[in-house]
Amino acid sequence: MTVERITVESWRADLEAHSASVHSQGGEDGVLLRLFERIGVGQRSFVEFGAWDGLHLSNTANLRLHHGWSGLLMEGSDRADGVLVRRERVDAENVEALFDRYAVPVDVDLLSIDIDGNDYWVWSALRRYQPRVVIVEYNVFFLPEIAKTIAYDAAHEWDKDRYGLYHGASLAAFQKLATEKGYVLAWTEPYAPNAVFVHGDAWPEEVERPTLADWTRWHWPEDGYREPTPPPGRRWVSV
Repeated sequence: MTVERITVESWRADLEAHSASVHSQGGEDGVLLRLFERIGVGQRSFVEFGAWDGLHLSNTANLRLHHGWSGLLMEGSDRADGVLVRRERVDAENVEALFDRYAVPVDVDLLSIDIDGNDYWVWSALRRYQPRVVIVEYNVFFLPEIAKTIAYDAAHEWDKDRYGLYHGASLAAFQKLATEKGYVLAWTEPYAPNAVFVHGDAWPEEVERPTLADWTRWHWPEDGYREPTPPPGRRWVSV
């Protein structure tokens, strides 16, 4: 039996049609629900860091409150209440130990990363765990082909007011890391800096695999962005 191929354009249009926010920033709630309809759900498990108060701009609150999911919420600031949201500062050295401590499933369904800093390095350090879906916030202020991240510093604090553009990593940097880890770039929001990656083992075989160009052609400004100037004494690292 011949399986009809689904084009990237059809895949994108389907997810776009389901884009909707209950708690998320830019339609991720609806996109994630539809995505898990397409690829299937395991244990309805998630990890999210930084999670703020567990509600504000959360990528997992809708799943937890309305769809029977459960998981681990972590936040490094005093927004964490210590009950719903664990007060933990996540870095490349401790991320796997934290997952071990809180008994995160090795194949957790969803990992959401938004720490405005070492996001790239933390995902890179996650080796024994293989989330089925990863959603990350990326730095939009790069030309689409530039693969750079902040230099790793476990003590990094995002200085939003003075150097707000120095945070995280570019979409191209995350795409390279994701490819090395066996993930497919499944979605990027046109109006919010989030990208969704699906592990290749969970990717529907009838769907064409999108490339970075499929997404940057979709919503990147025609003149692109440039490379933000880092703060004094800091730098961008090519990956």
